[in-house]
Amino acid sequence: MAQGYAVESGRLGVCAATSGPGATNAVTAVASAYQDEIPMLIITGQSSQERFGDAPLQDSSCQGINTLGIFSHITRYNSMVTDISQLERKLAQAVMAACGPIPGPAHLTIPVNLLRADSGVSSPSIDLPTLLERRIGASHKMLDLLYRVFAEERRFAFVIGGGCRDAVADIVEVAERLGAPIVTTPGGKGLVDPYHPLYRGVFGFAGHDRAREVLSDPELDRVIVVGSMLGEWDTAGWDTEALLNERMIHIDAVESHFSRSLMASLHVHGRPRSVFQNLLVDPNSPISSMKPTQDYGAAGELHFCTRPVSHDSNDQRIKPQLLMQQLGEKMPAHTRYFADAGNSTAWSIHYLHPRHGEYEALSTGWFRTSTQFASMGWAIGTAMGAAMAEEEAPVVCITGDGSWLMNGQELTVAIEEQRKVIFVVLNDNSLGMVKHGQRMAGAEPIAFELPSVNFAAIAEAMGAQGVRLESVEQLLNLSAESLLDSRGPVVLDVCIDPEEVPPMGSRVKVLNGS
Repeated sequence: MAQGYAVESGRLGVCAATSGPGATNAVTAVASAYQDEIPMLIITGQSSQERFGDAPLQDSSCQGINTLGIFSHITRYNSMVTDISQLERKLAQAVMAACGPIPGPAHLTIPVNLLRADSGVSSPSIDLPTLLERRIGASHKMLDLLYRVFAEERRFAFVIGGGCRDAVADIVEVAERLGAPIVTTPGGKGLVDPYHPLYRGVFGFAGHDRAREVLSDPELDRVIVVGSMLGEWDTAGWDTEALLNERMIHIDAVESHFSRSLMASLHVHGRPRSVFQNLLVDPNSPISSMKPTQDYGAAGELHFCTRPVSHDSNDQRIKPQLLMQQLGEKMPAHTRYFADAGNSTAWSIHYLHPRHGEYEALSTGWFRTSTQFASMGWAIGTAMGAAMAEEEAPVVCITGDGSWLMNGQELTVAIEEQRKVIFVVLNDNSLGMVKHGQRMAGAEPIAFELPSVNFAAIAEAMGAQGVRLESVEQLLNLSAESLLDSRGPVVLDVCIDPEEVPPMGSRVKVLNGS
């Protein structure tokens, strides 16, 4: 939830947990924020200092389970307050680390005797807002080299990752002036209007053929990658033909990301927004005097090859492709979507798009998935956190039956808080990505079967609205208004065709070692 609050609001997400099992239960979420570079502060308790070593209940000190040791490799900052005079300083240090050049979780643990103490601080003595201002601009040398590229080369393509959310409008404007095609990574999906005439879909895990064709074009001079950490999903399993080659120019605010693009012809370290604003307004930039090569005002149709979405009237099993299409058409254009690890990610990356002609530019984007740690159930909590931050926009969580069996009881939090989250459960009685991955890789079929569960009935028993869809007709007749009129959360239990193979070829390629 703290992650979802952070990604939706742009502010710091904070989670408080008890000592012992409260801290250890938070480990997966903290690790996820660390891998996906999401700013978060986690505050855990400790037993009283005078009882360290006396085996107090839920001991998390260095003589117990050692919370600091557990969090040491999954945080940007990790410290215990050992004296009340340290509290304000360490709190500021933790927040600065969480929101620093490489965002991520910071952990502060506080013994209960200090939580009871008077800090003696009545007003802040540290100007934290000023310390948090980020002024990471590219050097003049790097900008000059970038300007030279645009002056000397002619054919470009842009790859937009999740690390340039405040720069998308400027990047798209530069692309329009150059007439250059745009693709996004899975993490960047949702930042660009899918109906923009220059958009060619997603490159990477569950991506589109057209996006790869664009990047593989031998006539391209340069591929400009912006705001991507270039992991497995962003690179379609480290594809050297289309992306990871000397044609790449990598622009990123996080310098450590360049360690994965050593083959690139140019690395520009700086905030993407600053870099592209310079490209647009600096008189030394050749792009500043350019005009768009054509009128890109009205968005048209989808300009990338999506596998056909159809349904057979004689086969009432719901195709996941059709479900994604219907969600995009039925839900309001400003809906936020959170896709869980597993088949949910693959189907939504490839087939989910907002309503035609109604796309609304959102600084946070309309789509989110965990592209690095990818823990099952991630979207259930983050969707609820996003709903806490954004009370006006509908929030949809797309998850699987496996993830729901692990984390679905958290529905009670959304019920308690009366948050309008629509939980779409892809119910195929299996861990779908495991099942299809084993089949595609020729591996032993094992440990993927799940029991048949009516999740709508469980939701109703908890006090939420539950809707079960078992046929194409029920899906097509579903009214979004009926879901959005609910005072609290809704569980949409969708019985999908278990034999439909998700678009996960790049993942299977990696598993096969090819």
